[in-house]
Amino acid sequence: MVCLGNICRSPLAHGILEAKIAEQGLDWTVDSAGTSGWHAGGPPDGRSVQVAKKYGLDISGQHSRQFRHYDFEAFDAIYVMDRSNLANVLALAINDEERAKVYMILNEIYPGQNREVPDPYYDDNGFEEVYAMLDKACDSVISRWKVG
Repeated sequence: MVCLGNICRSPLAHGILEAKIAEQGLDWTVDSAGTSGWHAGGPPDGRSVQVAKKYGLDISGQHSRQFRHYDFEAFDAIYVMDRSNLANVLALAINDEERAKVYMILNEIYPGQNREVPDPYYDDNGFEEVYAMLDKACDSVISRWKVG
C-alpha cells in the first residue's frame, strides 16, 4: 500500500487489509510505504490511528518508510492511492513485469476509472471517508487474489 507520506492513507489500507487477511486465515504479507521519505520512521497520523481504532484496528505500531525499488521483488501486488503515487512508483520500475504489479487501489471497486483516494491530511473529516473507501477496496483485493 503506497501513498505520499505513509502516514494517512497507506497505513489505513495496510491495517485494514492485514485485519481482513487474518480473519480469513490467509498467509499474506502486507506493508505500506510512501513515495516521499518526509516522515520516515515516524508513526501514522493520529487521525488515521483514531479512525482505525474506531473500527477495532490498531495501526499505531506501524512506522513510515519510503517506497524503494526492492519492493517490486518483495511484493506480488503494489497498490497506490492516487495518480501521483502511481507515476512515482512506476518511475522506479525497470521492466514490464514490475510495472504490471502496480495498481490503483480504487480500480478494485471502480474498474478502469483510476479514481483517487483523497488525501485527508488537510481535512480532518476526510479520514472517515477514506477508511470507508479503503475498507471496500480491500474486500475486493482479497477477492481478486484469493485462490481457492
